[in-house]
Amino acid sequence: MPGVNRPSARRAIVVVLDAVGAGALPDAAAYGDAGANTLAHLAELAGGLELPRMERLGLGSILPLEGVAPSTAPVLHGRLHALGPGKDSTTGHWELMGVVARQPRPTYPDGFPPEVIALIERASGRTVLCNAPTDGITVIDEYGEASLRDGALIVYTSQDSVLQIAAHTDALSAQELHRLCARVRKLMVGEHAVGRVIARPFDGPPGAFERTRDRRDFALPPTSRSHLDELREAGIETHAVGKVGQLFGGGGFAHQHAGATNAEAIAATTALLERLDEGFVFTNLIETDQVYGHRKDVAGFHRALREIDVAVGRWEELMRPGDLLVLTADHGCDPAQPGTDHTREHAPLLALFDGHGGRRHDGPLADVGASALRWLAGRDAPALPGTPFVG
Repeated sequence: MPGVNRPSARRAIVVVLDAVGAGALPDAAAYGDAGANTLAHLAELAGGLELPRMERLGLGSILPLEGVAPSTAPVLHGRLHALGPGKDSTTGHWELMGVVARQPRPTYPDGFPPEVIALIERASGRTVLCNAPTDGITVIDEYGEASLRDGALIVYTSQDSVLQIAAHTDALSAQELHRLCARVRKLMVGEHAVGRVIARPFDGPPGAFERTRDRRDFALPPTSRSHLDELREAGIETHAVGKVGQLFGGGGFAHQHAGATNAEAIAATTALLERLDEGFVFTNLIETDQVYGHRKDVAGFHRALREIDVAVGRWEELMRPGDLLVLTADHGCDPAQPGTDHTREHAPLLALFDGHGGRRHDGPLADVGASALRWLAGRDAPALPGTPFVG
């Protein structure tokens, strides 16, 4: 629809329920994720999900879910798939905005090679502990006391293309760790250009270490033009809530709002809906991934979804004619799968807007960005992937 006049006073809100996957992608077996289905397996393990607002919108119409019936009057609903490789937050959020990585980023199933560890030690002047794939809770339980005592850095990874550095705040402040990770990010290039370098500060006494709210992700900048670029050039005000801005290398958004917890991100999104007359809001709700998904905490995962469900009801109340609300995900983190890593899955799609018709829509993740662009700017970007599901 090139050439269509830009609609006036419209808003589009995209909310990513991090790691809330909706069934294995066709190539999931290549990632060790055959049969993964985060939502379905979570529902089974929880004895049924209690999500009345998302049930009414059509969550149970996307796929069979224990406790969630198909809706008699769903909004637009379906499943979205990745076009490129990967199963992490960066690639998922990028693809939602039309950026498709053609080559997988490096991963380190046996830990980082000596040259990477030497790079970190030179940049920090500190020694390194661990250097293996693990989860963030286990690693501070095992190495936290030595890190606190000696001022050493805990370096670890996962199945994803990430380099994570944890340090006790009494040995290295969160701000110092952020600066270090920013330096390491700039040095991780070429064959070691990982998708993200993540700062993981923690505090507390031995036996009671806890990660702080000061996590920060240092991602590569997007590798190609995005629907965010198109929105910006169309004069659309853009807002990132939570880690979204960090996943795009700090670019693409006019405003960034804190959201280190779901409560903080939900409050920020609600406040934007209360005061904005127009613009684009892109929110990440992190706890279904970071706090509950990786720990296989079924009860916590379900509780987080119930809290999101309440927020969805409030957002519906705040919607105006001309608003688009999209609920989706970036990947899975199936509690029934071996290990604690992300899973290669479809993302659920619920989209509420005038004229949705209750129809089903299945397609690539990039359809979300394409839809936001058409909704807000009244035009398409034919050179970018994605087909709008809005008129």
